Amino acid sequence: MSRVDANSVYNVIGRGQGFVSIWDLKGKILVIAEKPKAARKIAEALSQKYFVRSINNVAYFEIRDAFRQIIVASSVGHLYGLTTRENGYPVYTYQWAPLHEVERKKTHSFNYLEALRKLCAMGDYFVNACDYDIEGSVIGYLIIRFNGDPGRAFRAKFSSLTPSELRDAFKKLTRLDYEMIEAGLCRHELDWLWGINVSRALMRTVESFSKKRIILSAGRVQTPTLKYVSDMEKERNLFIPIPVYSVVPTITKDGVKITLESVNNPLRTKKDAYALAEKIRREGFLTVESYEEYTTSVQPPPPFNLGDLQEEAAKIYGYSPSKTQSIAEQLYLDALISYPRTNSQKLPSGLDFRGLLTKISQIPSYSSLVSELLRETKGYLRPVEGEKEDPAHPAIYPTGVKPVKLSNEQWAVYDLIVRRFLAAFAGSASIYRSTARFTLQGANIVFQATGQGIGDLGWYKYYPFHKPGVKALPRFKEGEKVKVVDVTVKTSYTRPPQRISKIGMLRWMESVEIGTEATRAAIIEKLFERKYLVNTSRGVVITDLGLGIVETLEAFFPELVKVELTRHFERLMNDIKKGVVKREQVITEAKNTLDTLIKKFNENREKVGLTLSSRLGIYTPPNKCAICNREEFSNGLCIYHYKASEQINAVYEEWREREGVSFKDYLEKIKKLKSTGKWVVEVIEQVYSGR
Repeated sequence: MSRVDANSVYNVIGRGQGFVSIWDLKGKILVIAEKPKAARKIAEALSQKYFVRSINNVAYFEIRDAFRQIIVASSVGHLYGLTTRENGYPVYTYQWAPLHEVERKKTHSFNYLEALRKLCAMGDYFVNACDYDIEGSVIGYLIIRFNGDPGRAFRAKFSSLTPSELRDAFKKLTRLDYEMIEAGLCRHELDWLWGINVSRALMRTVESFSKKRIILSAGRVQTPTLKYVSDMEKERNLFIPIPVYSVVPTITKDGVKITLESVNNPLRTKKDAYALAEKIRREGFLTVESYEEYTTSVQPPPPFNLGDLQEEAAKIYGYSPSKTQSIAEQLYLDALISYPRTNSQKLPSGLDFRGLLTKISQIPSYSSLVSELLRETKGYLRPVEGEKEDPAHPAIYPTGVKPVKLSNEQWAVYDLIVRRFLAAFAGSASIYRSTARFTLQGANIVFQATGQGIGDLGWYKYYPFHKPGVKALPRFKEGEKVKVVDVTVKTSYTRPPQRISKIGMLRWMESVEIGTEATRAAIIEKLFERKYLVNTSRGVVITDLGLGIVETLEAFFPELVKVELTRHFERLMNDIKKGVVKREQVITEAKNTLDTLIKKFNENREKVGLTLSSRLGIYTPPNKCAICNREEFSNGLCIYHYKASEQINAVYEEWREREGVSFKDYLEKIKKLKSTGKWVVEVIEQVYSGR
């Protein structure tokens, strides 16, 4: 192409050429990056000869030649936020304003915005080089909209900050991605509308009831997530374990003692269990019903998307989702990995796998692994891929840039990414397993023992974190009688739902399709900042305030706590990206929904104020629970302790049948069990104590 002005460039794009090179533009070109590190990487990729300038102590980079002046400057994330001049609620009028005016904590953004304003004033063309997702699209667009000219703006798309990919991206600039921009603007408007109206409704109600101003919040994605935790915690706090009995024989074979487990445990009572144990002792032998040996093939896992990476880092290192995301974003800004906020499990087809592996082999920790992989694959590099896709970015992969001075935590996440990438090219692992089953004559019960070993390590060589253990099991023959050397009766108990973790919350959000890769971890952290949830040594626990928020919203904003409404709007935003729906239509629907809900809420302001003030500890109801400060529901107990009392009575019949215990002994036993729910224990201690 010859060097052209913006209008003719847009005409060329419109005629189907699809992109234009930054080197085809003449004049002053302002490139806007999302973070300072990214701005430096872009400048270094575009030219070896650049000048570092500054405005208000904010650095930017200048590249000059005979035809153009390229200025690469940086934002620091969002520089604009939504606000309103109206008080009270409902409020449906709002506007974008500089973020330092909207949020007091964002004062650091002022200098960056002022620098960009001055640079935009001098620009002939503008390039949004922020991260290629809806947030990055909105960040760059708003800067250009308020300080430049979107009609003379372009979009750069890249998935890593390596020099080669950046140079290629700036040779293929496109129109601004208006579908992404519209979807991003819609997400911000929806979140603002839901957040400010519901939060103000809650706060104003508490204030009018208690005369105290307390910061409360609720949100379109935040609240269904809190409801999920609430439901799980209620189930745990009301849980009463039930005894389960099993007979555990120990046999001997070739001098090896083997402890068996029952396959079909038909034992309902303790009496049945001891009777069976005695029968086995008298018999002294079990008979081999079957013995089987087989081999299974375990395929390599796909490359990481963000959720998979967050889950692995939580399992292996105990990192929270937000911590893993933050580390991954730093690795990306250092050009060590590709863009991390992706849902894809597929690597880009045009990636030079052999060249990338050669670069990785220069990192001492991976040199021998790469050599082994190339020997094993004979250079035929075809990665395993998952089903999930992301139209904006591929799966996370290492760029081959050599890491320098990583912290231990950064190295841990980087190592996971490199090893997972290597494993995707490796062969399947081969696991051999054996199972022996045993019966007792005249008894309807089957016992079994299992063994396993590794035939071929396959991908476990590269990604050893899930390598199975080895458990030896002697060979048996069908019909063979084996000697029983010991028999015990084991009493175990049913288990409550697993305690919620941050990664469990994130995976739930993914499964119900609410939030995005970029926002989920931050939303989870917001629930802790608001003191709706707390971290304990046992895991995540919901507070009384969190329960009160859920109770209130379930009663008076029921749609807000339901996943269906949130997911409905998520899908509408995806339709905006596809160009099927207009942003204005979605916002109008949201306003109408809110209007209906707020009218219902206002009819119950007194009840809401009482509930929340009680949970906040700023009001003591005249008829309060005998155990806690919640308002009485029935028989001197709050709703939760009343349900616990009912549960205690209902489950006793099961215990009496199984254990043959009195009610008093039953209470003593369940009180001592660690898995008994908190509210159940409190009722036993406060209501049944001394009876």
